[in-house]
Amino acid sequence: MREYLRVMKAAADSTRVKILKMLEMRDLCVCEMQSVLGISQPSVSRHLRLLEDADLVRSEKEGMWTNFRLARPEEVNQYSKAILDHLKDWLKDDQSIQNLLEQARVVDRVTCSGQ
Repeated sequence: MREYLRVMKAAADSTRVKILKMLEMRDLCVCEMQSVLGISQPSVSRHLRLLEDADLVRSEKEGMWTNFRLARPEEVNQYSKAILDHLKDWLKDDQSIQNLLEQARVVDRVTCSGQ
């Protein structure tokens, strides 16, 4: 029951759903998500930590960057797998999600991080 509730709680927040939808499109770093979502770095990191704890997201170090991606089917529990399996079909007709994805498609970590 605990695993199920952790996944459902993680997936039941609008900001975390937005993060999942962006990561469905491509891997992103925290500063890219921060730029698109318009929220603070600590807030993005907190949301990502909850998504990682729920087996929905994974992080990978690449040089000075930490990239986040959706978890792969072999890395997740049955509840996370169900969410991720259906994610691609959800919110296709939501204009705010489409606008968000347009921004996420072109955001650049070098520009948003000031590097």
